[in-house]
Amino acid sequence: MTVRTTTLTSAPPLTPLLLRGAALSPLKRRVHAGAQLPGVRLVLPGARTDAGRLAAYAGICGFPAGTALPLTYPHILGFPLAMRLMADRAFPLPLLGLVHTRIEIVRHGPALTSSDRPEVAVHAEELIPHRRGTEVVVATEARLGGELVWESRSSYLARHRTTHDVPREDAPATGPLPAVAEWRVPGDLGRRYGAASGDRNPIHLHPLTARLFGFPRAIAHGMWTFARCLAEAERTGGPADGARAEFRAPVLLPADVTYAAATAPDGTRFELRSGDRVHLTGETSAPRA
Repeated sequence: MTVRTTTLTSAPPLTPLLLRGAALSPLKRRVHAGAQLPGVRLVLPGARTDAGRLAAYAGICGFPAGTALPLTYPHILGFPLAMRLMADRAFPLPLLGLVHTRIEIVRHGPALTSSDRPEVAVHAEELIPHRRGTEVVVATEARLGGELVWESRSSYLARHRTTHDVPREDAPATGPLPAVAEWRVPGDLGRRYGAASGDRNPIHLHPLTARLFGFPRAIAHGMWTFARCLAEAERTGGPADGARAEFRAPVLLPADVTYAAATAPDGTRFELRSGDRVHLTGETSAPRA
């Protein structure tokens, strides 16, 4: 597939993209077998970090204050580009109802800082059959001076009827991790994180809008659960230059959750759970020597 590059002059506003994606979603409910991804790579040269939003993001996720960008923050810089890609008419999956199922991040070299102006690029990498529908893998990359300094791969699931004979991926039978901390997640977390990150998906903002999508209450952003666990893993187990997570069940707001973890020289395994229900599993990678 030929990929063309589209260079943007600024980050696109998220609310119009969400409305456009919502309007087009009913036209994409039936994902056909020959669906293809748009052959476009969106590039934002010189992405800027707003100091106030960075401070709000670090505070709500538990990262230390400062000018270094948390490992997850370039995802925030690239999110408007990903939204533009997925809200486009040529994108084969409906934006509304997409479920973030997993993410993997790798940082190459020192952390970016708030004064850096990286080139951020986003493209849809592949469509993957899933037992509950179709997954799309979206790649985000950040470069300084042409050198790759950060990258991620996110998978999003569009649920629909399917004949895919794909086996269930069960979690490794490693036993429960030891509890480390208990957190009270407030009912307004979705609105607070949405203001800091720009992701104001209605399923996170209010019980009434969440019910429109089948949730009894608003749910926490998956990227908040990941970032909050990563911040705790780095605080107790040391810095990381990579991390991955699988999102297993939403956190209904408000909630009392347990952060559990086990640290080893090569990184930290962690999970977020409430009772016997596991919301997220993941692990970090310690910096390479």
